[in-house]
Amino acid sequence: MRYTTPKDWLEAKEKRLLLFGMSGLGKTHIANKLRGDGGWFHYSVDYRIGTRYMGEHIADNFKREAMKVPLLRELLLSDSVYIASNITFDNLAPLSTYLGKPGNPALGGLAFDEYMRRQDQHRIAEIAALLDTRHFIERAQSLYGYSNFVCDSGGSICEVVDPEDPADPVLTALSEDHLMLWIEGSEAHTESLIKRFDRAPKPMYYQPAFLREMWTQYLNTQGLAEAEVDPDRFVRWTYAQALAHRQPRYAGMARHWGVSVTADRIAEVRDAQDMIALAAEALETRAASA
Repeated sequence: MRYTTPKDWLEAKEKRLLLFGMSGLGKTHIANKLRGDGGWFHYSVDYRIGTRYMGEHIADNFKREAMKVPLLRELLLSDSVYIASNITFDNLAPLSTYLGKPGNPALGGLAFDEYMRRQDQHRIAEIAALLDTRHFIERAQSLYGYSNFVCDSGGSICEVVDPEDPADPVLTALSEDHLMLWIEGSEAHTESLIKRFDRAPKPMYYQPAFLREMWTQYLNTQGLAEAEVDPDRFVRWTYAQALAHRQPRYAGMARHWGVSVTADRIAEVRDAQDMIALAAEALETRAASA
């Protein structure tokens, strides 16, 4: 860990924080607050994935769909139009749309093998984007003069690392450069996230073994063939189980590589000073329980 005591953290001239946990518990909200207060560079892992590493895949998928429309096909072939995604920190829809959902193509579903191929592309991209944090820490300092850095990681960070491996290369690099802070949700938060997901199910990245198990279970319990699956129903069915699957992995990351705070405490943060104090408190709690 880069910071092991509250004193280390509070007296550090360069504060580097990595936020991790389930999407919807406040990572981007806090990162935006830190950036808005000034003095903090905001690095979004999902934005980096969608622009640097998956941008070409995303744009090609748009073009593939556009080629099905005669007018757009003619314009594309003559280089008369330009098609690209417009990903922002707060709008990652092009990335999730590309990942897609498996099932009935008439309902927008992908063949399961194609779905898994895109999942693997995301895995490779996420690892690369996480390891890019060191480059952006240096870039933020040398180019823009930022001393403080916040890494807003994606909810799937726990799927691409092994928290129980003391030599995990991604977690080793991240913990050397940041204070890694888990935003831990309660059962009430979990229920709220599930309800929100039910209203607007979106594609996500999961470990391949977990996904294959969920897919097999779903086909067997529902008595469906692959092409009969309603994509939204499948991802809704998978999501609640995914939360349970991720929870111990997040906990392992906090236990071995960082600290944790509750989502309720995060919701009370008003500004950068509040967040700095909360992180110091988390370090104190860790030291007291050691």
